[in-house]
Amino acid sequence: MLTLKSKYMPFVMWLFPLSFFTYQFILRLWPGLMMQQIMGQFSIDASHFGLLAAFYYYGYSSMQIPVAILLDRFSPRYVVCAFAVLCGLATLMFIYTNNFYIAVLSRFLIGAGSAVGFLGVSKVISEWFSTTHYARMLGYSFTVGLMGAIYGGKPVSILIETHSWQTVAITLAGISIAIGFATFFILRSPTATQSSIQENQFKLANFKALLSSPIIWCLACANLLMVGSLEGFADVWGIPYLMQAYNLNKSDAAGLVSLVFFGMLFGGPLLALCSKKFGNYPVITVCGLGMALAFSILLSNHAYNWLLLSCLLFAIGVMCCYQVIVFAAGADLVAPQNLGVTVAFLNCINVLGGSFFHTTIGKIMDLFWTGTLRGDGLKIYDLGTYKYALSIIPLCAVVGAAMICLLGVAVKRKHVSQM
Repeated sequence: MLTLKSKYMPFVMWLFPLSFFTYQFILRLWPGLMMQQIMGQFSIDASHFGLLAAFYYYGYSSMQIPVAILLDRFSPRYVVCAFAVLCGLATLMFIYTNNFYIAVLSRFLIGAGSAVGFLGVSKVISEWFSTTHYARMLGYSFTVGLMGAIYGGKPVSILIETHSWQTVAITLAGISIAIGFATFFILRSPTATQSSIQENQFKLANFKALLSSPIIWCLACANLLMVGSLEGFADVWGIPYLMQAYNLNKSDAAGLVSLVFFGMLFGGPLLALCSKKFGNYPVITVCGLGMALAFSILLSNHAYNWLLLSCLLFAIGVMCCYQVIVFAAGADLVAPQNLGVTVAFLNCINVLGGSFFHTTIGKIMDLFWTGTLRGDGLKIYDLGTYKYALSIIPLCAVVGAAMICLLGVAVKRKHVSQM
C-alpha cells in the first residue's frame, strides 16, 4: 500500500497546480468571447477594450519574478491557493462594476493571479519528480494546459449564447476559488525538499548579469514582436475578426481560433526536433517569417473556406511554439545559476507582447473607424478596419524574425572568436 501511495502521490500533487494552469487559459480568453457585451456594459470603444485586455498581460508579466520568489520561499500550497482565489475574486469585481477603471484593475489582478499557473506547475514537478522526468512532465503539463484554451473557447461561447455573460463569469469565478481551496487542503510539499530550499532560492542578484546583456535584451524584444499571432489574435481579436469577416456565429469562430492552440500541441515536439538538427536561431527565424506569411494569407482571404482557414490557423499554432526555442536559446547564453531568472525574464517580456498588441490594435481600429454607430451609441467596426489593425501582427513578426537572424549571426561569430 505504501509503495502504491508513493508511486501515485506525485501525480496527485501535480494535478492541483495543473488544474489551475489549464483553467487560467479560460480566464485569459473569455473577454474575446464577450467583446460586445463588455463594450456595452462599460460604453467603451475598441481602443479602451484593447486597453482592458492589455492589463491582464501587465499583471501577468509583472508578477512572474515575484511569484517565482514566493514559490521558493513558501509552499506552493499557499501560493497557488492565494493566487487562484485572487483570480476568482477579481473576476467577481469585474462583473459587479460599471466603472471602467475598476474593470481595468480587475483584469490586472486576474493576470497577476494567473502568473502562478505555469510557475506553480514547474515548482511542484521539481519537488515531486526526479530531474530525469522534469522535461517530460513539463511537456505533459503544456499539453494538458493547452486543452483549456482549445476546449474552453467554444463551450464558454455556447454558454454565453444561452445564459447571460454575468452568469457565466460568476461560474468561472466560483471554479477558480474552488480550485484554490482544493489546492490548499490537499497539496503538500515532500519533506525531502525542505533541506534544499535555501540552496535553490531565486536570487535577485542574478539580474545584474542578465540586464547587462544586450544579447538577452535583443532576444526578449524579438520574442515580444513575434508573439502577436498568439497573444494578439488568438487570445482576443481572432473571434470578433472571424465573425466580421465570414459572418460566423461566436461558437464557430471560437472553434476555428482554438485550432491555433491545437497546433501548439504538435509544435513543441516538432520544433524541438528541428532546433536540434538546424539550430535554435534558424528555426525561430523561419517560424517568424512563416507566421507572417500565413497571417497575411489569412487577412487577404475573402471567401469563407473552412479547410483553408483551419490549415492556416493550425500552421500558425505550430509556429507559435517558437517561444519554447527562445527559452532554450536564452538558456545557452547564461551561466547555469542564472537559468531560472533568465526564463522568468524572457517570459515576462514575452507576455508584455500581449499588452503591446492589444493596445496597438485597439488604437488602430479607432484610427480607421468609419464613423458608424449602433443604436445604443457603440462604435461599429467594418472588415477593413479590422484588417488595417491586425496587419501590425505580420509586420512585427517580420521585424522580430530579422532581429533573430542577426542575433544568430552575432552569437555564432562570438562563439567562433572564443574558440
